[in-house]
Amino acid sequence: MDEVTDAMGSTEAQEQLSWLMDRLDELSGHHVVHTAIGLHPDEPVGVCASLFSLAVHRTDHDNPRVAVARTALAMACPEQRPGWTCRFLDLPSSLPCCLIAGTIATPGSGQPVFQARVATAHAQSPYIVVLGLTSASLQHAEAYTDIIEAVTHTVGFTDPGSSPHRAARPSRISEVLL
Repeated sequence: MDEVTDAMGSTEAQEQLSWLMDRLDELSGHHVVHTAIGLHPDEPVGVCASLFSLAVHRTDHDNPRVAVARTALAMACPEQRPGWTCRFLDLPSSLPCCLIAGTIATPGSGQPVFQARVATAHAQSPYIVVLGLTSASLQHAEAYTDIIEAVTHTVGFTDPGSSPHRAARPSRISEVLL
């Protein structure tokens, strides 16, 4: 960790990464089953971190559309946040899906971070899957929204051990970035 922060150069960047690493253990309390951290150049700090997360929440609703809508409302509230994006996505799987994106204040410091989250129904169970992308790099908010939407279009609910091998689909992430 020290080698990474030293390579980042800036004290502010080191503090942001340290704060993020200290909070990773807290994610399990939010049903997070996977995380990935990205580091990229950013001015004036020098380096900015982004966090991708995947969470799975059990729902008691029989109707997956209602479950996704309620999850989306819970992510967008308690107050209706001005400037936030909230829209339904059409997935290849036809599962209900909603994207919510905007700026929030971090607990404690109050510093703004951008967060894009997607709630979608699991294909064969009473679960909602939530994909999230969070970063302090506010000027890249539109790109982060495009990335999380592209990732969402690649989500599939199959057992890789029981299905025959299929040809790989083209990457939506490559389409967005190119």
